[in-house]
Amino acid sequence: MANVDENHTCLNCGRELPKQQGRGRRKRYCDATCRSAARRHRVKPTLTSTARQGYVDDGLTAVAEAREKARDADEALRRAVDGARARGHTWQEIGDVLGTSRQAAFQRFGRPVDPRTGEDMDRHTDLLPGAAERAVALLADLVAGRWADVRRDFDARMAAELTTDQIVEVWTQVVGMIGAYERMGAPIALRLGEYTVVNVPLYCEAGELTGRVSFGDDGSVGGLFLLPA
Repeated sequence: MANVDENHTCLNCGRELPKQQGRGRRKRYCDATCRSAARRHRVKPTLTSTARQGYVDDGLTAVAEAREKARDADEALRRAVDGARARGHTWQEIGDVLGTSRQAAFQRFGRPVDPRTGEDMDRHTDLLPGAAERAVALLADLVAGRWADVRRDFDARMAAELTTDQIVEVWTQVVGMIGAYERMGAPIALRLGEYTVVNVPLYCEAGELTGRVSFGDDGSVGGLFLLPA
């Protein structure tokens, strides 16, 4: 929760920020301009080597600024989706605009309500760090036929129940039904019970499906599924 009962100031320019109530992170800056400026100030003091100054300024500073722009763009996209939903647009319509399925759009931007409490569910807390990247890498091994690498981080149950031959057979059936693999979509990570679950759209020449990888809190793979999109 971001409940802030007292006034506080922008960490960049010092202007007073309003009180906050409700969900979300505590606001630390006036706007995206102040946030980006503060980020640049944090990065530049570390660039003290005269010999390396030009090289780092052209590298790490640009990376930091690009990351801030991507974060700002993601926040803007979330606000736009919220606005579209408030105007009555369906998840199917939003998914069509984003080039993804309605389920993927909902999983990324939706705000489900817990039926037990009536409160918003925050499915993006307590995620295993790096889970999205690891799921993409595992599925890349799958489509490339690196079967041993697919099974490398399986937990004991998965290793016993899903053999290399079974993985090969399932993927062969997929290719036979919807053709050769072409590309992946953006991964979406969420918390489901004891697992961090990552859904990755997989696009083939005659159809698409969702690759789902479940990670335990110890980083082991506890589930691997290929689901209809």
